[in-house]
Amino acid sequence: MKRILIPMILLVTSNLFGQSDSAKDERFSVHMQTTVITQYKPSFYAKYSGVNSLTSQEETETSLTSTLFLGVRLWKGASAYLNPELAGGSGLSGALGVAASTNGETYRIGDPKPTTILARLFFRQQFSFGTEKERIAEEKNQLGEMRSTHFFAFTVGKVSVSDYFDNNSFSHDARTQFMSWGLMNNGAWDYAANQKGYTPSVVLEFVTPQFELRYHASLVPKSANANDMNWNISEASGQSLEYTCKTHLKKGKLIFRVMGFLNIANMGNYKQSITLAADKDTLPNIIQTRQYGRNKYGFTLNSEYERKFFGAFLRAGWNDGNNETWMFTEIDQTVSAGLVLKGKFWKRKDDALGIATVASGLSAPHREYLKDGGKGFMLGDGNLNYEWEKLIETYYSFALMKNNIALSVAYQYVINPGYNKDRGSVNVFSVRVHAEI
Repeated sequence: MKRILIPMILLVTSNLFGQSDSAKDERFSVHMQTTVITQYKPSFYAKYSGVNSLTSQEETETSLTSTLFLGVRLWKGASAYLNPELAGGSGLSGALGVAASTNGETYRIGDPKPTTILARLFFRQQFSFGTEKERIAEEKNQLGEMRSTHFFAFTVGKVSVSDYFDNNSFSHDARTQFMSWGLMNNGAWDYAANQKGYTPSVVLEFVTPQFELRYHASLVPKSANANDMNWNISEASGQSLEYTCKTHLKKGKLIFRVMGFLNIANMGNYKQSITLAADKDTLPNIIQTRQYGRNKYGFTLNSEYERKFFGAFLRAGWNDGNNETWMFTEIDQTVSAGLVLKGKFWKRKDDALGIATVASGLSAPHREYLKDGGKGFMLGDGNLNYEWEKLIETYYSFALMKNNIALSVAYQYVINPGYNKDRGSVNVFSVRVHAEI
């Protein structure tokens, strides 16, 4: 009970300290969020199951995250931010067995027991150029200020790189939008992160009203899906480069993003693990083939279109899929699309109704590895009757209490969970409460 009451008390008190004169640049910023998600799935048919399968039995799981966002202005253009976070609970079957896993809040949670971590701690310096300015509203990890529309910025510290890359106005935040991992981010982007989604990084940004260019260099874990980071950047690192083009149309706004990424780490190789297992007449184990110098690279496309009453998005992504997935999820190819209707259409301006779908695939060596009984950190049914995994998600978000609290109900339908035609389909029902100040 204390672990739930403390975040809620902080949520209320943060409102007292976060007040500021909107006409002036903020000196301090205090914000708070708390999100609770409960998911339920009925039992479903499975021809067989493995150690990393989504259990075929009826199941209910709940997750909790609560984050405090603290910010301070240091000098002109400079600011620092600190985000302690409480996280606990679990996704369905411990977030195993579905590549586009159903609860995006649980990828940060390695232990079901609630624990407090330092999520973000970073410094940001911004250099403005040009005379055109705009008012930036204060929000989480953003001080309210008058800011040039043309600027260069660098950020250094512990961050979530997904805060800066692969953004999308309608499908990027599992706390308020679609919950599936395959919808909140591009699943083929194996982005640099520890088990809870954060990593020490340097982020460079060049921004104008027409286009944006971003680059990051980040630490990666010493082993797949781990928290212990490798500080030797000569042998392991993660990098991404993204270009964003923004176009204002007569009746809407169009944004297009293209990104490339490269990860280098102590990765295992799918083909080598299959060959080694055949020689020894054992199940393939990719851990036995790990060596430094291996990499994973890929490309993503990300677009969104916004009009008065709705928004739409389309994503696609690919990675080479030769070496093991290291950080996010076991997806090598992906296509997703969705539509969000804004509540102003039915005079509930802060409500939203969304529907989206994502189709995910594996490289040939990755699926052969799973078929032969291998397992990754998310998948492993002991066998594989391969087909693309497909997920459909719809949600409705109700804005409550002057928009500080939102209650969402959602439904997900998963076809071929874990790319396996011998398992499923799966129905998932969700209730989400999100409070934010």
